[in-house]
Amino acid sequence: MKRYSAGARFYDLLSGERFVYRAGRIAGIRMLNLRPGDTVFDLGCGTGLNFPWLTEAVGADGLVIGLDRSPDMLAMATRRIQTQGYPNVRLIEADATDFDPDEIRRLAGGPLDAVFASYALSVVDDWHPAWERMSATLRPGGSAAIVDMSLPTGRAAVFGPVARLVCAIGGADLAAHPWRVLERSGTNVRHRILSGGHIHAVAALLP
Repeated sequence: MKRYSAGARFYDLLSGERFVYRAGRIAGIRMLNLRPGDTVFDLGCGTGLNFPWLTEAVGADGLVIGLDRSPDMLAMATRRIQTQGYPNVRLIEADATDFDPDEIRRLAGGPLDAVFASYALSVVDDWHPAWERMSATLRPGGSAAIVDMSLPTGRAAVFGPVARLVCAIGGADLAAHPWRVLERSGTNVRHRILSGGHIHAVAALLP
């Protein structure tokens, strides 16, 4: 919490977003197959880096709900919403592991069409409660996508020490592999591997 609060103002600049991690966000959002009018839940939304692509996908009649536990990160997300003009984004300050799924459904006016977590579950000590609450907001047959990190493989393994350092600074567990829950419980599973195995984007439909 202290790590992300202290670095909120500089997170976008220092996170490696432009050169490494943005590609995973875009891939994961595209794999959700969002349609105009959909409602999507962005767990661990941080400063709102997913909002440009999520709002474009759901259109003016859709809704994006972002949740984060850091008020400083949400302050930056609010600034992004105001600056870029995203009238269909709502923010909730809550912990990913103990928020009330009913609150999300009430805000959405019913079960959600899609849920998304990018580089968020691996920074939670035990991400399973967060996933259970996240998936509980979803309608039957809705779409879920998880984008997260692992150690680079193959020729890219040479960058392993850098990946370890960056993720240690951010508090991410490179061995968490939260996307595997979609591979176990979902249907129509799609899995993209980017940046030499460092980024995994997985999407599926949930019963």
